[in-house]
Amino acid sequence: MADTKRVRLTVAYDGTNYHGWQIQDNGITIESELNRCLSDLLHEDIQVIGASRTDSGVHALGNIAVFDTTARMPAEKVSYALNQRLPEDIRIQRSEEVASDWHPRYVTSRKTYEYRIYRGEFPMPVKRLYALFSYRTFDVAKMQQAAKYLVGEHDFKSFCQVGAQVDSTVRTLYSVEVEEQGSDLVIRVCGNGFLYNMVRIIAGTLMEVGQGKRAPEEMPSILDARNRSAAGPTAPAHGLMLMKYEFPEEL
Repeated sequence: MADTKRVRLTVAYDGTNYHGWQIQDNGITIESELNRCLSDLLHEDIQVIGASRTDSGVHALGNIAVFDTTARMPAEKVSYALNQRLPEDIRIQRSEEVASDWHPRYVTSRKTYEYRIYRGEFPMPVKRLYALFSYRTFDVAKMQQAAKYLVGEHDFKSFCQVGAQVDSTVRTLYSVEVEEQGSDLVIRVCGNGFLYNMVRIIAGTLMEVGQGKRAPEEMPSILDARNRSAAGPTAPAHGLMLMKYEFPEEL
């Protein structure tokens, strides 16, 4: 009997045409496409384990998934063969063998997301799938001031979608940056983990600060409230991109 090995994939995708990462009854997902194409490639029933279950419409440059296989194909060759079978809006950036007990959700990691806002008088068609359009102006300095309050270990229950099933709503954010890139405004968040819709709620709240609807100094009281109604709206999914995963133990 062939030995079983665990393969880690770094997965980039345009989430526009998918019902998120996780398998759903109502449509195709990133996970279902990976399972389908890997099973076809390796002639086994493959079920990947994903690191981040991104929502419908959310994009990624570097989500992580693992799967077990007895196939003799070298792990580093899987990416080349799999990319020939996947839809063109999903591409494996790297495949590599990892320890048999390595699990993407149970190892120490740093995740970086970016939320992008396109500011203009009119929408820009080529940006419509990857940035939220706004004709409004934002006070970027106030958004940057508000963002600083979120750095560190906090209970982010106010920034979690109601009904999410989690053991704890405490998370650590290493950095929260608001940066202008020409006509784009980018909110970049790096942390050890994120709650359901957390980055999109942070983005929605910071946008309200930028529009003068909230003061930067309100952020501590929003955190202390531990109530979803205390924070701002959930920003639309298409402006969000999972940029990268980092595993400190491997650096």
